[in-house]
Amino acid sequence: MVFQFLRLEMLKLSRSSSFGRSLAVALFLGLVALLLLSYIFLLGISLPYLIENFFEGEEAVNVLNRYLIYFFLFEIIYRYFIQSLPVLDLENWLHHPVKKGFIINFLLVKSFISPLNIVAILLFLPITVMNITPSYGAGQAFQWFGFLVMLSWSLHYLVLWFKQSFDDSIWSIVMLAVVMVLSSGANYMGWFDIGQVIAPVYEFALVNFLPFAIGVLIFIAAYLVAYKFYRKNTYVEDLTSEEQVKFGNQSIGFFNRFGMAGEYANLEWKLIIRHKKSRTYLNLAGFFLLYGLIFYTNDAGYVPGETFPYLWVFVGSFITGIFMLQYGQLFLSWNSANFDFFLSRKNGVKELVQGKYLLFASICSLCLLLSVPYVYFGWDILLIHLVMFVFNIGVIMHLVIWLSLYKPKPMDLNKGAMFNYEGVGMAQFLMIIPMMVAPYIFFLPIAALWGPYVGLAVLGVIGIAGMLAFNKMAAISVQRIISNKYEISSSFRQEL
Repeated sequence: MVFQFLRLEMLKLSRSSSFGRSLAVALFLGLVALLLLSYIFLLGISLPYLIENFFEGEEAVNVLNRYLIYFFLFEIIYRYFIQSLPVLDLENWLHHPVKKGFIINFLLVKSFISPLNIVAILLFLPITVMNITPSYGAGQAFQWFGFLVMLSWSLHYLVLWFKQSFDDSIWSIVMLAVVMVLSSGANYMGWFDIGQVIAPVYEFALVNFLPFAIGVLIFIAAYLVAYKFYRKNTYVEDLTSEEQVKFGNQSIGFFNRFGMAGEYANLEWKLIIRHKKSRTYLNLAGFFLLYGLIFYTNDAGYVPGETFPYLWVFVGSFITGIFMLQYGQLFLSWNSANFDFFLSRKNGVKELVQGKYLLFASICSLCLLLSVPYVYFGWDILLIHLVMFVFNIGVIMHLVIWLSLYKPKPMDLNKGAMFNYEGVGMAQFLMIIPMMVAPYIFFLPIAALWGPYVGLAVLGVIGIAGMLAFNKMAAISVQRIISNKYEISSSFRQEL
């Protein structure tokens, strides 16, 4: 039966109308994955030397044991956003006379075949062979290494269970963010070092076989947890709970003040909440609010009231506008399934565009409010965020939407966001350029002549001017859509 499943999987891929494109994307991603894995392996080889240079006089394995907890916390984050179970395949099998348990086992094993599951091996095998084995012996070194690998593999199934249990909700992102902030923040503030607390567990794995055996049991338990969850909650029909349906049907009353454009903004909001890919972008926007911690905690070059690092301009633009960039790059693709409906209505395209603008501005405003705690690192940061919010709404939003209208492509909303390139063309890959370049075109010359705060003032004035000219700027996008409506409609009718 396993070979039958594999054969049918290959037939499904080869008979797809987009087989050529899927094959090209798979080859490209395979090369990228191979390149990244080679870098990780090189990092693993360099790890003993890096530890020796940065922690002189300390044994490499002791240093590593203190910081392993941060590796696993980071692994939880990237697994959460990257890995997924091919749940959509279930719909093709559940109505056939095949045992549900076999189907779940097949998909769980299939999901395990992933480059993510060899990251720990590539990273820690070199130091195990080069550094730990000569000091502790091969047996003890590899039981320590095996313990790390078992923990990493256990995270594969635990993260799958976690994602499905919370249905990729914003609360799952909040929980992960809280854990990361508390663990790293406690160390940064000097309250306690979680690495020092957990280190004895890894040190014990060097001298005793028991942690490795427990690691194997944790891996088996994680598999069984995922298996039982999917077996219990897998049916042909959608099992969306009543509470989730009610939440997905909720409207934002504020939008009702803006007429039909507000109605479309509410519809767009419901689209975001109900579908996995759009919901992922919303979750990522919340997660990237923490992006400033990378830069603002390093105050080199920052003199309050006099100057600040010019990179902070981009950081402020990124934090307040990341959702607009991610969601806006697929401006029309979100509505590819019902684009003809808007064309058939009087002023339908205009109201759709205005509704999207309204939604973007509202979520960017929310990001601005949520970023206010960064004032802890300096009032200048709050000023930068406010100015870049205005510049994003007045200028960047129009640039992003203008680029997104270049040959938009259809998209399946029910698929996840990671490594899903439906609706994405060359223009979408270039979206980051306006956000990076546009502010500095105005800011750098002014800052060089009259200082960075005058540069911020100029950005704010330009942003306000763009907001005042909203109707004229939006009309350009509307006219472009109407001029190319037949080409866009034809593209959206293509089979994915």
